[in-house]
Amino acid sequence: MEFQVPVIDITPYVGEGDAQARRAVARQLDEAARTVGFMQIVGHAVPHTVIDDFTGALDAFFALELEIKKQYRTPPAVNRGYSPPKSESLSLSLGVESATRMNDFFEAFNIGTTAADHPGLDLPTTEYSENLWPQHVPRFQAPVRAYFTEAERVARTLTTAFADALELPVGYFDRFTDHSLDVMRMNNYALPPGTVDLDGDLIGMGEHTDYGILTVLWADRTPGLQVLGADGTWHDVQPADGALLVNLGDLMARWTNERWLSTLHRVKPPIVNGTIARRRSAAYFHDGNIDALIETLPSCVGEGSKYEPVTVGEHLRAKLAGSRAGQANTNAPREAARVLAAARAEGDRA
Repeated sequence: MEFQVPVIDITPYVGEGDAQARRAVARQLDEAARTVGFMQIVGHAVPHTVIDDFTGALDAFFALELEIKKQYRTPPAVNRGYSPPKSESLSLSLGVESATRMNDFFEAFNIGTTAADHPGLDLPTTEYSENLWPQHVPRFQAPVRAYFTEAERVARTLTTAFADALELPVGYFDRFTDHSLDVMRMNNYALPPGTVDLDGDLIGMGEHTDYGILTVLWADRTPGLQVLGADGTWHDVQPADGALLVNLGDLMARWTNERWLSTLHRVKPPIVNGTIARRRSAAYFHDGNIDALIETLPSCVGEGSKYEPVTVGEHLRAKLAGSRAGQANTNAPREAARVLAAARAEGDRA
């Protein structure tokens, strides 16, 4: 069967769709979540002007000199600000060693939910950190905040639909996400000549699963994103015109006992005439409340849960210690096994 990421129109959940139309969308979401773990979402109603202004701000920041961008770095424990090329290794979030540690050549800028966004709660400021806004790009904060708000709306619309797809009570996920620790990562792969060595197996972003509940991904249509299919091979994926790519994270896989997939993916942008083809993306990670306990849904336990209960905070700290601080995550054996099996299959075909 040919690998395909299904296109799903969520208009009935964005507007005033009737119950029958919503049920049809929920069935499509369930099918995509069970078989691929990725989906192309249209009908999301994010205005083109918001995306255009946002990508303009993203481009203006990444066009700055590297030494200027490095002024916006933060310690690894603070998931905000700038990450320069080759400062992270996403495969370590699964406990898998790449050939070279910290070899992912993408650069990124992160913003996220802050403690100040929830003044009535005593939230830890390490995780709910203040955002670091680059003063060198005056027209950065407003358009980035505008897109962040739209991506959050899409994520919450989808969790509403997911509850229907899993035959859960209306609003089931609300109590797990009312102060969700959400982060948006803006990525850039168009690096200056000499920044990376083009010899060998060049990895823009190493193989990984996303950490939280779901990810809303805006990306331009430059090739590079690859998704691991059920056949154990990597498949190229590009967003359909006007679509947002959505994939499920580890916490949703835990909740559903792997009825729904947290799909492995990576980025390998093409090299054209000796340079890396420009590619940009922005991933909005909807991760849940830091104190929420994630345990298998009763309807998904079956013959037994594959996972021990874990809080969102415990899970995210182990993952981030891998990707940002270089400490291999020892709590992801099932995900690591999939990475290693894929690597063996790729080697057998070579």
